[in-house]
Amino acid sequence: MSILEFLGIAKPREGSRSERAAASAETETVRKIVTALESMDPERARFIAAFAFILCRVARADLHISTSETRLMEREVMERGGLPEEQAILIVQMAKTQNTLFGGTENFLVTREFNKIATHEQKLTLLECLFAVASDEMISTVEDNEISRICSELQLSHDEFVAVRMSYRDQRAIFKKSDPPAE
Repeated sequence: MSILEFLGIAKPREGSRSERAAASAETETVRKIVTALESMDPERARFIAAFAFILCRVARADLHISTSETRLMEREVMERGGLPEEQAILIVQMAKTQNTLFGGTENFLVTREFNKIATHEQKLTLLECLFAVASDEMISTVEDNEISRICSELQLSHDEFVAVRMSYRDQRAIFKKSDPPAE
């Protein structure tokens, strides 16, 4: 679909029968997932949405969310949220979109909400997941700083932050050896 079609300015192009059938099947799949999410307990849905959004906050700290970061977030949401893969994928995609569009203004607000609804153990679990997502290749300084800000917003101690960060010491960019200059 072109942007003009999306905005309703241009009429949709007619596709082949198989294209229309595939689009219809995809739409039905999305509807089923949305229905399943809507039937979820509102408190649980709020928790999972905030969890996914904060994961995206760290993944996007460097202004780019890689495919490997996306896969890691989907896995964490699936495992921590006890969700089927299809729902986890949809939640992460929605969180990525929201973070891209509104991250600058929503980051603190969503994290503050998560701080209110999460237990101390859930906050520590999120902290572990943040480092896991950031360590897709290596944890950049900007990602490390973002995790530190989130930790502070979640009212976790600096000692708790350092303890989790130490388990990812080898993935931190600051400790990576740079290649010697070419001669």
